[in-house]
Amino acid sequence: MNLVKSKQRVADHGEVFTPAWMVEAMLDLVKDETERIDARFLEPACGSGNFISRILQRKLAAVELKYGRSDFERSHYALLGLMCIYGIELLADNVAECRANALEIFAEYASVSESDDLYRAASHVLMTNILHGDALTMRSRGGQPIAFAEWGYLGKGKYQRRDFRLDVLTGSSNFSAEGSLFGKHEIFTPIKTYPPMTVRELAADGNGDCQKPTEAA
Repeated sequence: MNLVKSKQRVADHGEVFTPAWMVEAMLDLVKDETERIDARFLEPACGSGNFISRILQRKLAAVELKYGRSDFERSHYALLGLMCIYGIELLADNVAECRANALEIFAEYASVSESDDLYRAASHVLMTNILHGDALTMRSRGGQPIAFAEWGYLGKGKYQRRDFRLDVLTGSSNFSAEGSLFGKHEIFTPIKTYPPMTVRELAADGNGDCQKPTEAA
């Protein structure tokens, strides 16, 4: 694979992609976590998704091993695995490629097409989780503070979403529970909380305005 797109991009942004063998070696250092469906990963300079794609593949393999006999559980836990992967990227074309690469992997595993609710729900999750911004300033390309969604699976086809500001999460890292991106200490207050949603509701929520969030007090 090509490790650079152009010399100019290397000069302007220091952009060099991680080779596949190194991705595998690095992920093997936390192998148990990469194979845990609900383990959360944040790639602060995700590029076109070399790490994100491989983490997703490992999670989907774990889904297949545990839930492969049930189409319902298989599809819902596959979406949960996707929900637990996050990325920030400075360059817009890389953001688009990263989302597209992850969506292709998910769609192939779940055997879904663009007309399926599960496909559209996965696309919405990727729009929410893979963000165009700067991890150093913790702001989006538009200058707004970066916020991530904490997704949880409640069972019986329902998901819970709560949004948190990244600067609050990182600033409060000493209180984090077991190194998780989202802690359980009381200072971890969501900026928005959404009502439980089904795959169909997530699919319809492409612009994030289908469900009215509850603002934090």
